[in-house]
Amino acid sequence: MPPALLIAFTFLLGAGAAVQLPTWAATVPELVPRTQLRAASRLDLVSVNVSRAVGPALAGVVIAHFGGVPVVFALNAASVIFLAVALLLWHRESAEPTNRERFVSALRAGGRYVWHEPVVRRIMLRAIMFVAPAMGLWALLPVIASQHLRVGADGFGALFAALGTGAIVGALLLGRLKNNISINGILTAGAVLYAAALAVIIFVPSFPIALATLVLSGVAWMAMTSTLQAEMQLVLPGWVRARGMALYTVTFMGSQTAGALIWGLIANRIGLQPALLGSGVVLLIGVVAGLFWRAPETDHLDPQPAVYWTDPQLAFEPEPNTGPVMVTVHFTVVPERQAAFLDAMDQLRRSRLRTGATRWELYRDGERPNEFVETFRVSSWEEHLRQHEGRLTATDQAIEEAALAFSDPPAYGVHLLPP
Repeated sequence: MPPALLIAFTFLLGAGAAVQLPTWAATVPELVPRTQLRAASRLDLVSVNVSRAVGPALAGVVIAHFGGVPVVFALNAASVIFLAVALLLWHRESAEPTNRERFVSALRAGGRYVWHEPVVRRIMLRAIMFVAPAMGLWALLPVIASQHLRVGADGFGALFAALGTGAIVGALLLGRLKNNISINGILTAGAVLYAAALAVIIFVPSFPIALATLVLSGVAWMAMTSTLQAEMQLVLPGWVRARGMALYTVTFMGSQTAGALIWGLIANRIGLQPALLGSGVVLLIGVVAGLFWRAPETDHLDPQPAVYWTDPQLAFEPEPNTGPVMVTVHFTVVPERQAAFLDAMDQLRRSRLRTGATRWELYRDGERPNEFVETFRVSSWEEHLRQHEGRLTATDQAIEEAALAFSDPPAYGVHLLPP
């Protein structure tokens, strides 16, 4: 096969994975109760690591004894049939609205949600802080095997299998430790263990010790990646879960790509040992940074949909593409409660922006200082109806009710439409 064709097919494989992986991750919360989501996420990643360990070994057997490389790829393609059958037999009860979102507007809505949800942004930041430096080990493992440990292809396979084995062990251990250690404790311990394993591998050129150390690296890798992925699945509401997981996948894969490239260039320029030590140091710097940029606990968040807005009472029915739509909410707040009211409105601002608003502002009446007017703009009437019909969650409801409680008499809203 010419290199250009190989690259083209590899690109198509990557494109298929880009569509499949976020959707697959978004289905997990629909298959298990919320209380078991972290365990399910670990099991999902265990299957990935088992495949990484077993797949190459099975491929080697097939290539050697059952027809060569074409048979391997044919069997790989045929294996997708089992997944297709399972998906076809899955009778999913869809709660999605009948009117599907347009592609570009849906993409914007997903990006808006991630941008205005600090919990999601913090999880993505922690993923970058770990994955980019941790890729030093994955990217340089062939060089470690050949130049540092002086082993051949079979030895490299054993080293890679040790990483996969460690990931499986990590999933089993994490299930027992999760109730006793916080999310930040797991992320800190995982990063420190991974950095320590890097130091041992580079300073002790022993193949058996390297195998044991890579098992510990796999434990740390599983602890970090499964925890971050599970927290993303826990915090994202159903309407944006696949889009949010897609952005998380881009962040994760982008960190892997950039990290592998950077540490490969560094190793090529200054040597293997300084590159691995550098990746370990960056990991420890990330641990220190994590003390200030802590991963938020997500157990108190409720992403279940909550349809609590009343139907808008209008004198006429706007067209779906009518817009932009301006919604104003009028509050009356006594002076002694206004400071707390402003804090509550800051939380409400994030809720409006992540569920569809493109602009949000709060005004105070210059003539009646107890009067406040909240305004938020939505791109179209159809987009605003989506807020009414399923984008809001139980967490959004609690935030809005806390803000509305400050108004006496009760707040009221007005819909403003273009003529």
